[in-house]
Amino acid sequence: MMVMSASLPSFTAAAAAATSSSMAAISSRNCFSDFWNFRCSDDKAGHVSNVNGMEISFLKSPMVAATRHPRNRRVSTNYSTSIAAASASPLFSGQVTRDSFGPNFYKDVLKTAREKFTEEISFQSKDKDISLAKALLYVAAEDEAFMAFNRVMDARSVLDERKDVPIEANDHQGDSVELIPLAGKSMTEWLNELDAIAREVEAELVSRDIGCHLVEVIEAVNIVLFESRCFKRVSIAVEPKWSYLHGVLSSGYGSAILLSIIYIEVCRRLGLTMLGSRVGEDFLIWPQTENPEELFKVTSGHSLFAVVNGRCVEDPRSMASDLNSNSLRSLDVVTNRDVIGIALANLIRLHWKRASRSSHGLMLTSALRLVHDADKKFEKIDGSNHPLLRPQDLRMAIMASERLLILQPHNWSLRRDHGLMLYYNRQYGEAVQELSICMAFAPEEEAALLEPFVEKLHLMRLESSWKSLGHAGQLTAL
Repeated sequence: MMVMSASLPSFTAAAAAATSSSMAAISSRNCFSDFWNFRCSDDKAGHVSNVNGMEISFLKSPMVAATRHPRNRRVSTNYSTSIAAASASPLFSGQVTRDSFGPNFYKDVLKTAREKFTEEISFQSKDKDISLAKALLYVAAEDEAFMAFNRVMDARSVLDERKDVPIEANDHQGDSVELIPLAGKSMTEWLNELDAIAREVEAELVSRDIGCHLVEVIEAVNIVLFESRCFKRVSIAVEPKWSYLHGVLSSGYGSAILLSIIYIEVCRRLGLTMLGSRVGEDFLIWPQTENPEELFKVTSGHSLFAVVNGRCVEDPRSMASDLNSNSLRSLDVVTNRDVIGIALANLIRLHWKRASRSSHGLMLTSALRLVHDADKKFEKIDGSNHPLLRPQDLRMAIMASERLLILQPHNWSLRRDHGLMLYYNRQYGEAVQELSICMAFAPEEEAALLEPFVEKLHLMRLESSWKSLGHAGQLTAL
């Protein structure tokens, strides 16, 4: 196996010449003439919306090789066929099947996966030691366990009605998170899949008998990911599983941020560190190097920085087009925790959109307008006029929000949105608690907007408790 040092991105004078010739080879192959683009404000097919309001531009190859490698992607070029196959997966399929695990197993996965996620992203750990892949697989395990638990309980409720059908106890020993299947594989097997991709990149470099210079490694990574394995970017609105790491590795289709994470994880296994930063509405990535000037050296019409990040770098309307080697040094490089936060923000938006599908145009903050309507101040916001929401998707949005709050506990706007989701889920006591905490962190004008809503919500909580004791009538503020 080829050994690649951590100082791989550093250029020497000799490497510069090799870089120039390699860039020419890239241009002649036309491997990088098309790009992945991730725009926050576009919900059309092929674009992915992001809660944080960013665009991620990501490199892809337009070429789809038929059989470059024995491990070539088994993804069909028939897009509709691939969608149908993906929909058959247990993840988000909604099918009631005979599960091999009982409800207690899935409850244990829910608890353990959250604990391991929290441990992985703990602020007691150094950011560089955080595994993006592990953290996101813990997220997938928890969400899969939640849906599987609901399937099992639904199936058991049916069996309970048939007294002649025994309900088997399914007790399993060992690590529940490791045992739960994610698209047919365990968490360890999906981590091994990333290792296998890195080995394929090494084999690609060896087969071409070239040195481990920065450009050659980047080209080899893209050949393996986008030609041999045929990864393609799609909108997260099409199929939810494409916003989960194992779903992308399994199907070959994924949101731009998940493909970015796969790219970063593969490069990390090769000893190549990828950096990223928010620039305006763009999220840019580039290989770490001691000589950033080399990233902006134009060869065959494009710089290496443009090759990695795509059209936004050369679009005069984009702030990214003004970057150079000096300004690149001044950018705030995102952390691994930031990248995980982007993925979680996508999940919140995804599940909220699915939950509110029957209430088109409903926003999280819509409930606040009921209180602040100029003509109907303190309008009734009790459960009688709750919008119709899909409970499972709403709960999954809340779960993603809970994880993001672990990363960003002082983010007042995130906590506000979390509290509003709890309100929509009729968890009034928890909503009051979260929104009260939010008011302590929020700017004064934002806290003033929340205060009457929280007061009304507190009355709703008391009224709910009042009715649970068998009393009739409504409580009113004096």
